[in-house]
Amino acid sequence: MIRVLDLAAFGEMATGLALVVAPSLVGQVLLGELLTGPAIPTARVAGIALIALGVACWKNSSLIGMLIYSAAVTLYLAWFGLTDGSTGVLLWPAIAVHAVLSVLLWRGRHTPGAG
Repeated sequence: MIRVLDLAAFGEMATGLALVVAPSLVGQVLLGELLTGPAIPTARVAGIALIALGVACWKNSSLIGMLIYSAAVTLYLAWFGLTDGSTGVLLWPAIAVHAVLSVLLWRGRHTPGAG
């Protein structure tokens, strides 16, 4: 039997994937408004967070969830900063912090008691 937590986790992962792939459409069907401008990358980061939350709950591992979130946000924000051209003053420091966290989380994934 599927646990309620598993059902909730898959629901959040599906919503997160939808936010990453089609943030404006999700905004339209959920909020009644198309997402535009800075709402698009913000919604994608929220989608990444929902995917990581779902994985963490499904796998019962907060470490794996944080690793997925941090690594995916590092890659997405770096891609966004390099391709979009609009960067805030904290974009690259945030990328650096998430990159370091990703490395530390990756190294700690086999530590006894982690996750």
